[in-house]
Amino acid sequence: MQEDAPDLRVRIHGRQELFLHQRILCLFSGSLCRAVRKEKRRARAWVELDLPAFPGGAAGFELAARFCYGGGRIKMSPSNVAALRCAAVALEMTDDVAACNLLAQTDAFLDGIFYWTWGDVVAALKSCEGFADAAEDCGLLRCLAAAVHAKISDSPLSSAASSSPDGYPHRSSSSSSTPGAGKEWWFEDLAAVEPRLVERLVGGSGGGLVMTRFLLHYLRKRGGGGGCGGLADAAARGVAMAAPAGFSCRGLFRVLRVVAGQGLSKGCRAELEGLIGSALDQATLDDLLVSGHDDAVYDVSLVVRLLRVFVSSGDVALQKMKKVGRLMDKYLREISPDHSLKPSKFLAVAESLPDSARDCFDGVYRALDIYLESHPGLTCGERSRLCRCLNYEKLTLETCKELAKNPRIPPRSAVRALAAAAEGKKEELRQNLQTMQWRVAELEKMCRQMKGQMSRMNQTAVGDIHGRGLPKLC
Repeated sequence: MQEDAPDLRVRIHGRQELFLHQRILCLFSGSLCRAVRKEKRRARAWVELDLPAFPGGAAGFELAARFCYGGGRIKMSPSNVAALRCAAVALEMTDDVAACNLLAQTDAFLDGIFYWTWGDVVAALKSCEGFADAAEDCGLLRCLAAAVHAKISDSPLSSAASSSPDGYPHRSSSSSSTPGAGKEWWFEDLAAVEPRLVERLVGGSGGGLVMTRFLLHYLRKRGGGGGCGGLADAAARGVAMAAPAGFSCRGLFRVLRVVAGQGLSKGCRAELEGLIGSALDQATLDDLLVSGHDDAVYDVSLVVRLLRVFVSSGDVALQKMKKVGRLMDKYLREISPDHSLKPSKFLAVAESLPDSARDCFDGVYRALDIYLESHPGLTCGERSRLCRCLNYEKLTLETCKELAKNPRIPPRSAVRALAAAAEGKKEELRQNLQTMQWRVAELEKMCRQMKGQMSRMNQTAVGDIHGRGLPKLC
């Protein structure tokens, strides 16, 4: 029967062609049987079929054809059962067409999936990479995901690592600031799976703390370039569920660095930035130095958004506000030499905090001076607008004098600095006078106390002399 000349040509995805026998394939495939019957009505010797979107491509169809040529038998393995299952669904190889057909055999093989080894489950999952949509439509991915989760939860190594206080999500752990730290034994195996399959594996919520750690590890391994927006969102949602107890401020910054370049949605990014902004007083200068986009060295817009969150987060303690003020002074000095930094961005950072956040504005002036020196092409108007971020009344006398002599400062601002210096000098003299008056009052009080003590001592001495009387003569 197989020695007859082929009378069926199947073109897969418009490129690869297979020459087969109609009667052999039609014994097992309902869809091919209908297609062949339809083509025969045109009285052609050859029947040509185009399958532009066959799951698994030519290799998947060839596996189904081998099953047919094998008389309804084929050696199944974890690495080919997924392709066979999807081919059986696409070709309608059900028991209605032939007894114990391919679909029933793959279902029977998959019934033992929970007894497979971990490697077999991963191999079956990776084999779906070329036809993930078809595998999901026929319920195969759901079955594989259940097997993956069962293997992970049943492993004593996994349960021990998950309950360890040294795991990634805990703030007290030194690993809590590094995405992917405290890796589970299965992280590397699943890190080799394509993003679409991982997204279906973890679902939309992130799958808990351990799965969130895996997602961060997975995204960090893949690096930037996008294409993992769904996974980045799932990781961000998982982090949001664990924070603030699960992640330190530095840990949240590192999470943001991992997920930001993977197509993170605006909503999830805003949620993550909200967590960071509310804990901005715990940040360090290194945390804020996030790489910028295009030609910018640093992502200053991110810091501005974080500052807005921090300021609007309610009644912020003055101590925390001053701590962030000191941090922003350092940040301004760090970003000022960036030639791509626009004056509006510099002002946005400098003016984001209220004046109460700074006891002294000397740090802001130092950063401004660096910025003006690094941007010599600024107009007088731009330099004047930049100077509005200074509170001259909170500049020290020495800084006011230095500002007034600075050739990069516009004349009007220099005059204001001189006026503030004069006012500061007057205030200093007034305070010195008050101090002197207080000292004089203290000295007068001490003199009165000393006079009183001396008067009492003199009275006591005179009384003793009169009480003893004169000595008797012999």
